[in-house]
Amino acid sequence: MRRLLLIAWLLLASFSARAGELTVFAAASLTDALKEIGTQWAASGHAAPRYSFAASSTLARQIDQGAPANIFASADQKWMDYLAEKHLIAPDSRRNLLANELVLIAPATTNLRIDIKPGVDLLALLGPNGRIATGDPAHVPVGLYARQSLTKLGVWNQIEPRLARTEDVRAALLLVERGEAPLGIVYSTDAKASKTVAIAGVFPSETHEPVTYPFAVTTSGDTAEARAFLKYLSGPEAAKVFVARGFKMVE
Repeated sequence: MRRLLLIAWLLLASFSARAGELTVFAAASLTDALKEIGTQWAASGHAAPRYSFAASSTLARQIDQGAPANIFASADQKWMDYLAEKHLIAPDSRRNLLANELVLIAPATTNLRIDIKPGVDLLALLGPNGRIATGDPAHVPVGLYARQSLTKLGVWNQIEPRLARTEDVRAALLLVERGEAPLGIVYSTDAKASKTVAIAGVFPSETHEPVTYPFAVTTSGDTAEARAFLKYLSGPEAAKVFVARGFKMVE
């Protein structure tokens, strides 16, 4: 399966090179914002970017295995560092563009509001069989942040067996939207993108590493067009989109 995926990406790379298009690998939480920005970019006379949205860990590993990408946008520093250590990103292009918040979500119909503080009793909100949906803490950034926060709050050992581990943050959001999980831990921007969930509480920022998004051009996809698009992502027009969707600008 991994070999077939790589072949598919190589074929995409060949087509993109002929078409002069960009391929952007980006964290799932950036889906809506980057699609909108891509439309703006295309309207200004450029080829529309091609996107692959997934967990940062999945995308970083794909790039490491040879999958073609011009730009990588991660939801944490760990997976950008992973590629940097392998010399797979252009060091001078790396920049932290965005910040986000880690939040607890519930179906909007519940009107649940909770003060998240040390010792918070989340199990009482789950019932006997309910689970908290979030990205797999073994590798997905949102799950890594969740584990850090729940550990700092002193409740990780109780919550860990009740996690519904998902492949990325949008999959966790979907479980709560469908009513398959009564609670989820996602980013505030994901909650804002949904009409059926609401933020029940915000995890204190001091309980986890800052949720920042580093962007960089890859060494294999370092083209003038890639540099130009990354510059556009750092500019005022893109900032309007990011802020409107709940992100905070870092640079």
